[in-house]
This record gives sequence, C-alpha cells and structure tokens, in this order.
Amino acid sequence: MKTMTFLSNFLMKTELELFFLLSSAMSVLGLLVFSSNRKHLLAVLLSVEFIMLSLFWFISLMLMDFFSVGFISLIFLTFVVCEASLGLALLVCLIRSHGVDFFDTMNILKC
Repeated sequence: MKTMTFLSNFLMKTELELFFLLSSAMSVLGLLVFSSNRKHLLAVLLSVEFIMLSLFWFISLMLMDFFSVGFISLIFLTFVVCEASLGLALLVCLIRSHGVDFFDTMNILKC
C-alpha cells in the first residue's frame, strides 16, 4: 500500500514538473517569435497571446498545486482577453487607415 502511494506521488510530481517545463518552453518560444518576427502586427499579437497562454497555464498550475485557488487565474484570463480585444481593435484601425499591417509601411510623421 505504501509503495502504491509513493509511486502515485512520484508520478504526479514528475507530471507536474513536466507541465512546468512545457510551460517554460512555451514562454521561451513565444518570446523568440516575438523578438524575431516583427514584420506584421498580427504575428506580433499572436506571439503575445501565445506568451499569455503559457503564463496562464503556469499560473493555473502553480495555484492549483500550492493554494487550490482558481479565481485568481480567472482574473488573469479576463485581463488577457481585454488585452487581446484592444490589440485586435488596434489592428483593425491600422488596416483601415494604412491598408496593410506591415510595420515598414507606417510612418509616424505622416499620421
């Protein structure tokens, strides 16, 4: 009986470490895409959302593992959704005014 509980605890601990490692890898990949691909605003917004998704996953895992509180992750998810809607509104305004979402075609002095 003790062997079974030790084995189940060990497997749960390694799964949790795997999820933390996967969340960290997602954050690093999102930051890599964010820093390397800056031609289109849509690609930048998608990479920021990918980073936010990995942070949401990491925060959810941390809170459920240590505190068993889920409402803080829902508050974070609400802010992420608000950030995404503002980014899409900015993208729509940019495409309506300039026609494309390239950063190279924009000139700050023109307005």
